[in-house]
Amino acid sequence: MNADDLRNKTPDELRDQLVALKKEAFNLRFQKATNQLENTARMRVVRRDVARVKTVLNEKARTAAAN
Repeated sequence: MNADDLRNKTPDELRDQLVALKKEAFNLRFQKATNQLENTARMRVVRRDVARVKTVLNEKARTAAAN
């Protein structure tokens, strides 16, 4: 996931994607707890994607408030 791709999306699309990423992060944590996690690097990728989406949402909110 690229930050430039995220900036082209609407805030509603970003919120939907954030919900999906948080669900995936929950499932990955659950798999880790039950020793069923195959790809441990995916946890890091999802966590960073959540941060990217939140950052872009905050940027959009900041620019909307400034206008």
